[in-house]
Amino acid sequence: MAEGLLGRLSGRGASSKTASAKNFEVAMSDEEWRNRLSPEQYRVLRQHGTERAGTSPLDKQHGAGIYHCAGCGQPLFDAGAKFNSGTGWPSFSAPLEDKIETDTDRSFFMTRTEVHCRRCGGHLGHVFEDGPQPTGLRYCMNGVSLDFHADEAAAEAKSVADKP
Repeated sequence: MAEGLLGRLSGRGASSKTASAKNFEVAMSDEEWRNRLSPEQYRVLRQHGTERAGTSPLDKQHGAGIYHCAGCGQPLFDAGAKFNSGTGWPSFSAPLEDKIETDTDRSFFMTRTEVHCRRCGGHLGHVFEDGPQPTGLRYCMNGVSLDFHADEAAAEAKSVADKP
């Protein structure tokens, strides 16, 4: 049943259509992803799941640092772009340059803009047009899809990500 309509609507169907439709720099088999990620990370990053609002400790994380993709380590967001959206998920006004991609998500009988990691295709969350200025955007991310590196600066994150 998880592979059927209800599975697709809930994000519990087959692995990410985005991840399977495009070749990413970091590519693994489903078995390799399952071995690398926790069950909840796999459900969110590879199957487009959503963690329950208010369950991520990263929602309350307000220190300096860089948020990386929990799947591949790609730096994604600077903590300076983080804000309290009141949604129960970590929210950011902008990603680091060229680190994410978006796709149209038509699950749950609505159209939203899905955000995924440019490097591995992992599902991160969604972006909405109700954020603070100057961007007016709210990148509403699943905390389980992120890995926070405290006190890391964007320049350090870029040099680490560019290494083979």
